[in-house]
Amino acid sequence: MSWNWQKKNWPDFVFEVTSLSDSLDDFFHNAGQLLGIMKHISPTDQLELKFELLTDEALKTSEIEGEFFNRESIQSSIRRQFGLQEDARRPSAAEYGISEMMGSLYRSIDEPLSHEVIFTWHRMLCNGRRDLKNIGSYRSGSEAMQVVSGPIGRPVVHFEAPPSELVRNEMNRFLGWFEATSPKGSVPLHPIIRAGIAHLYFVSIHPLEDGNGRIGRAIAEKALSEGLGRPSLIALSHTIEKYRKDYYEALARNNQSLEITGWLEYFTETVLLAQKRSMSLVEFIVIKSKLFQKVEGRLNPRQAKLLNRMFKEGPDGFKGGLSLKNYVTITSASRATATRDLQDLVEMGVLYKTGELKGTRYHLLLQN
Repeated sequence: MSWNWQKKNWPDFVFEVTSLSDSLDDFFHNAGQLLGIMKHISPTDQLELKFELLTDEALKTSEIEGEFFNRESIQSSIRRQFGLQEDARRPSAAEYGISEMMGSLYRSIDEPLSHEVIFTWHRMLCNGRRDLKNIGSYRSGSEAMQVVSGPIGRPVVHFEAPPSELVRNEMNRFLGWFEATSPKGSVPLHPIIRAGIAHLYFVSIHPLEDGNGRIGRAIAEKALSEGLGRPSLIALSHTIEKYRKDYYEALARNNQSLEITGWLEYFTETVLLAQKRSMSLVEFIVIKSKLFQKVEGRLNPRQAKLLNRMFKEGPDGFKGGLSLKNYVTITSASRATATRDLQDLVEMGVLYKTGELKGTRYHLLLQN
């Protein structure tokens, strides 16, 4: 079995875009629609959208790799990245690191991608790690870099990357390609095509000891943003994580050949779904704003705290709904007070109730 980087014409990827033409046009249409909606919401709501998306992307790009973080810690840390005062919550080193990387990605749209940018992101991503030999540098060593699964002693090799001694030259070539295919480069590509190739190309080199997937997805988001001339603010990692099996299958189908039409079809569909997710987030934030306007002056501090906590969960909300016990935990209210507060919120049209007795659950009544 030979891998894509072992092919004679590597890294000259080949693809056919005829089947993608309508979808590629949809990308710019959706981006324009999202920008138009953004212009009609308040600066405060625009800020909330940015924080919600960056939080979600930090969480989901980590979950793709099997790391699970606390949403409130991530969001608090991201707010700090933008100089906003937050609560005293102290994120873990890993939570702080991924938040710092997402903030850097958002702010670096106009900065060329370079070895040092990748090393900086890697140092952020590996904040607190003591188990890696190479942090903030490309991998070294003579052992093969393999993507494997299965039991110890009987591993299944899904991919083997180029040897460490080839990585620097491969990355020089990758960065040259990334610059040449940029909007101002000598051979510009459509943002989706460029982002899709960039992700597959980068993870095929697998230049880092760990974190290749997360930085590969960050590079793809950077390519999309450069193509729009502004932060794309799309839920790419959220969408990939939601259909994670499809993502890994698409990578596996396209790591042995330079013909990557199938990969680009998968990636294009994923980007368009990610744009729809972002638009649903905008709608969610508009609904949130309207809801708080509707009940202005009617909420007690406990109810306000509860609603803010529920909205922090995003459009998907509390999985399975909010219980009386959840309310007591969040607000430190007695059970009797919690019951009255929740009933008030139902009567105000803020929450709706399902179930009975111990199975009673409360959900946000989201009406646009």
